[in-house]
Amino acid sequence: MKRIPIPVLLLVMLLLTVIGCSSSQQSANGGTGKSRTIETAKSESKHDVKLRIAWWGGQARHDYTLKLIELYQQQNPGVKIDTEYAGFDDFWKKLAPQAAANQLPDIIQMDISYLNQYSSKNQLEDLDELTTNGTIDVRSASAETIDSGRIDGKLYGIPLGVNAMGATFDAALLKQAGIASIPVNWTWSDLERIAKRMKGQDKVLDHMRFDQFFPYYLRTQNQHYFSSDGTSLGYSDPQYFIDYFTMYLKWYDAGYMRNWDKESLTKLTPEENPVVLGDGFMTMAWSNQFVTLQEAAKKSLSMIGLPGPNGKQGLYLKPTMLFSISKSSKQKTEAAKFISWFINDMEANKLINGDRGIPISAAVKEGLKPLLTEADQKVYDYVAWAQQNSSVMDPPDPPGAAEVSKLLRDMQEQILYRKLSVEEAAARFMNDANAILAKNKK
Repeated sequence: MKRIPIPVLLLVMLLLTVIGCSSSQQSANGGTGKSRTIETAKSESKHDVKLRIAWWGGQARHDYTLKLIELYQQQNPGVKIDTEYAGFDDFWKKLAPQAAANQLPDIIQMDISYLNQYSSKNQLEDLDELTTNGTIDVRSASAETIDSGRIDGKLYGIPLGVNAMGATFDAALLKQAGIASIPVNWTWSDLERIAKRMKGQDKVLDHMRFDQFFPYYLRTQNQHYFSSDGTSLGYSDPQYFIDYFTMYLKWYDAGYMRNWDKESLTKLTPEENPVVLGDGFMTMAWSNQFVTLQEAAKKSLSMIGLPGPNGKQGLYLKPTMLFSISKSSKQKTEAAKFISWFINDMEANKLINGDRGIPISAAVKEGLKPLLTEADQKVYDYVAWAQQNSSVMDPPDPPGAAEVSKLLRDMQEQILYRKLSVEEAAARFMNDANAILAKNKK
C-alpha cells in the first residue's frame, strides 16, 4: 500500500475542517452566509469615523464637554472623537500652528472675533449646504441668530448660544461695605466710587479685559474699534484712547485692581477669578459665565448691565461661541451631525446647562425652563433685559484683529509699567494698528 505523505494528509484535514465550518456557518445564518458577511463588515466599520474637536474654557466646561462626547459616542458607536482643550489664550496659541500646517480639528469652537481671520484664509467650510439639507438642523433657531455666523454671505459658524456682557458682583460684600444696591443706569463714576469703598475692605475690581472693554467704551462714544470695511481702526481721534486708559491707569494706581504681574499670568479661567477666590467684589464677564462663576465661588452672585453713560449704545448681544468645521476635514458630514446634536438634543443641553449661552433652539430653551436653577434664571432674565437695552453688534472682527488686540495688550502693559505715557501709547497704537489693518485693502 502506497503511503500518503504527512503534508498531504494535513492539507486534506484542513480542507475538511474549513468545509465543515462553512457548512455550520451557513446553517446558522439561514444557509447563505451573507448575513455573517454583512455583520462582519458592520463590525469592522464601527470605528471608521474619527473626529477631532477643540474648545476653550475652564475645568467645569472641560468636564461636562467630555461627558457630552462620551454620550454621543454611546449613541453613535461608529464614531470616535478625539478632544483638545485649553484656556482661552492658550487655545488660540495652539490652534495657530495647526492652521499653518493645514491640520485643524474637524470641529472648532470659534469666537466671533476670530471667525474672519480663519475664514478669509479659506480654512473654514461654508455650512450653508449642510444647514439647507438638514444635516445641521437649525429650524428651531431664528434666522437672525444663525446669520451672526455669516461673513460675506457665507455661513462659517453655527452659534451655540447667545449672551451679553455684564457686571457680575458679590452683593453681600457690597452690603457689608454699606452699598445697598447699584443703580440700573450706573456710570463709570459710580463704579469708581464703589471701587474706592471696596478697597477699604481689601476687595478689588477684576481687570476689565482690554480687547472687550475698550471696544465697548468706544461704542458708548458712538465710535467703533474697527472700520466697517476692516481696513482701519473705527475711530480717528486718539482722545478716546487717552480718556479710557487715563481712567484705567488712575484706578490701577489707586489699588482698585490687583497687580498686573499677577493678573498677566492667569489663564482667564473662572477658577482664577478674584470674585471666586474671595479677593474681588466684581468682574466683568459674559452672561454664559455667570453660573460657572457662582458655582466656583460657592456663594450667591448678582448681575447688572455695564456702566455708562450710554450703556445701551455700548451693550450688544453676540454668539457666545460658534462651532465651525475646518475646510481640511475629511468627515464634514459627520462633524455636522455632531453639531446638530449638540444644539438640538435635550439631554445634551441639560449637561451644557447654559454654559455656552442661552440655547439657540427655541424648543430646547422652552424644554429647559422647568429645570432652571435660581442662577440659571438670573442669566435668562439678564439676557432678556439686555435684548431690550442694547444695540446691534458690530460686524465680525476683520483679518488682523488678533494682531491688533495683541498690540492693544502690549500698549496696556506698557502704560501700567510706566514704559509709555497714555498719549504715547495712543499714538503708537493708532499708527501700528492702522498699518496692520491696511493689509485688508483690496
